[in-house]
Amino acid sequence: MDRGLSPQHSRRSRTAKAVALCSLLGSAGLANAQSADDLAKQLANPVSNLISVPIQVNMDFGGGADGDGYKSVTNIQPVIPISINDDWNLISRTILPLSYQKDYTYDGGWSQSGTGDVVQSLFLSPRETGESGLIWGLGPAFLLPTASNDSLGSEKWAAGPTGAALVQRGPWTYGVLANHLESFAGEDNRSDVSATFVQPFVNYGAGGGLSYALNLEATYDWEHDQESVPMNLMATKVTKLGDQMVSYGGGLRAYLAGPDSAPDWGVRFVFTLLFPK
Repeated sequence: MDRGLSPQHSRRSRTAKAVALCSLLGSAGLANAQSADDLAKQLANPVSNLISVPIQVNMDFGGGADGDGYKSVTNIQPVIPISINDDWNLISRTILPLSYQKDYTYDGGWSQSGTGDVVQSLFLSPRETGESGLIWGLGPAFLLPTASNDSLGSEKWAAGPTGAALVQRGPWTYGVLANHLESFAGEDNRSDVSATFVQPFVNYGAGGGLSYALNLEATYDWEHDQESVPMNLMATKVTKLGDQMVSYGGGLRAYLAGPDSAPDWGVRFVFTLLFPK
């Protein structure tokens, strides 16, 4: 006669199911954390094989002609890697600025807003890093006179070389991104463009999709013999928003060098849509 399972066997069965469920949930959580860490590491690499759309908001204070101006620049920065063959990728990086500034010129409190000049960069980068671990990309950069207001752009066409080189070891990423632009056409009544941009950076992945980053965004204007060197300290987090992987974060910026009209300090916020392959 079948008497069914004993109470002890039933308790053991329930315990085994609970352990299996906890193990499954723990594995899923670990996989999600690893996925977030992988994406955070790819985001730290400017020539990674990851489609992303960063929206970066910079707010600067204490700049302008009289030292009491405010400036906000929202950069829409789509990054699109294109596979050329088994060995090479072409990475397109676009920066479209949307600007607002007040008390930045000698117009007595007037404000200006609109689009700025687009910077388009293309990097040819090997898909494999090789034994050295060096990740790099080289190509051209272009400045397009797309500003909707004269005070927000150069009204010049410019072009030049751009490059990136970095190393990723463990949780650390460190490297440099640079370009140089020389104008070749545009409005004759505007100053020529001759500018060098150098961005050294270091990034630390703290786990769970959390990263800390420090960089300099040094620009030297050869036409006017002026430099601008803001330093940015950021924290970002990769997570899932519904079915969409995203990264969000913020930080502070301070100007280590600059002309008299340079801001004193600023803040930066960033929200990035991620499209892993």
